[in-house]
Amino acid sequence: MSKVKKAFFCQQCGYESVKWVGQCPSCGQWNSFVEELVQKDNGKTKADWNNYDGEKKANKTIALDEVTTGEEVRIITPDVELNRVLGGGIVAGSIVLVAGEPGIGKSTLFLQNGLQLSNTRVLYVSGEESAQQIKMRAERIKGNNPDFYLLTETSTQTIFQEIKKLKPQLVIVDSIQTLQTPFIESSAGSISQIRECAGEFQRFAKETNTPVFLIGHITKDGNIAGPKILEHMVDTVLQFEGDRHYAYRILRTLKNRFGSTAELGIYEMNADGMRPVTNPSEILITQKEEQLSGIAIAATLEGVRPLLIEVQALVTQSVYGTPQRTVSGFDLRRLQLLLAVLEKRGGFHFGVKDVFLNIAGGLKIEDPSIDLAVLCALLSSYEDVPLPPQVCFAGEVGLSGEIRAVNRIDQRIAEAEKLGFEKIIVSRYNQKSISKQKFNIEIITMGRVEEVYSYLFN
Repeated sequence: MSKVKKAFFCQQCGYESVKWVGQCPSCGQWNSFVEELVQKDNGKTKADWNNYDGEKKANKTIALDEVTTGEEVRIITPDVELNRVLGGGIVAGSIVLVAGEPGIGKSTLFLQNGLQLSNTRVLYVSGEESAQQIKMRAERIKGNNPDFYLLTETSTQTIFQEIKKLKPQLVIVDSIQTLQTPFIESSAGSISQIRECAGEFQRFAKETNTPVFLIGHITKDGNIAGPKILEHMVDTVLQFEGDRHYAYRILRTLKNRFGSTAELGIYEMNADGMRPVTNPSEILITQKEEQLSGIAIAATLEGVRPLLIEVQALVTQSVYGTPQRTVSGFDLRRLQLLLAVLEKRGGFHFGVKDVFLNIAGGLKIEDPSIDLAVLCALLSSYEDVPLPPQVCFAGEVGLSGEIRAVNRIDQRIAEAEKLGFEKIIVSRYNQKSISKQKFNIEIITMGRVEEVYSYLFN
């Protein structure tokens, strides 16, 4: 009989130690080590994927010049938003981790995609729900794939036995935290179990060239549950975001070995499942009957997609000793920088004002090109004067009060023109990069914050 092996694992990063330590040597977290039973049973054998697709695979050393390259084989799904965030479709042999809040719609989205993938044999493995529960959800989702199969199981050994019989072309696992491998004695959801199960699915995906989606949980801090090595093992990490009280959901790419990490997919949750939103600019701009102060429209980019978003600002007299700075969807330090620019270069006394800033629609924007729109929304609320209704902004603001040029200005201008805006204010230094094609929108170029204030409020 082999001796029972126990080890201590960091719950944050998965670092393994033979004894308990107060601070993790890897991630620096305090009091994060938990004891787990780690006993590998040598009597069991792991799945062998040779001859899975009729070919005997043999790994050998090969010169780099002998490696043949080509376009990755991708499965194009009917979901245009999922194709976008994956970089053009599902890559054969890739392993994708999808995480999000409970109840946000992860299972619904991938059940829907599995049902809509015609001519593709899909295996949906669920360790959380029964077959009857999945059937009830499938009945209200549009899609009818005759090659869609269910397996309600948590043991990886049983799952791989069924995979060998079925030979699916796509595997969806819901969720990785519920699986348990017989090679590790600890309970499901523990650090060692998650790492071992993910490792088995990674080996399966690479050796059989079968794409695998792993649906995962997140912690109360918003991080993906499990060891950090889980994110390193997979090819792509997607984060499903949104407020369950609103209809819109955002699928964001955090890591992608086959495409850009700046892509964004937007969905609307309805009774029939997740509906891809192909023109998000229309839903991100509020339709108002009267003009209100503190609202500006910014032309931004998420990946290769241009978006027009609504920036809302509220500036009020501070009643406490220290003025408040509250933001939603924007970087707080960036807001403080813009307020300092207005104090120094414009002479506005924001030091005695409470400032609240919100990006409408629940988006989180990191593009510095919305600086000019944020600044104009702050000035509009400060002066309590609405901005002209058909004007939008695209420009970065520097510390000396200059308006800096932004990239891909033509796409931003074209999106503003498509949505019916009459004017767009951009940096003077963008003039050279604006193409010679004729736009029907008036392009106003300015170089300083003072010029923008004089144009809008004088």
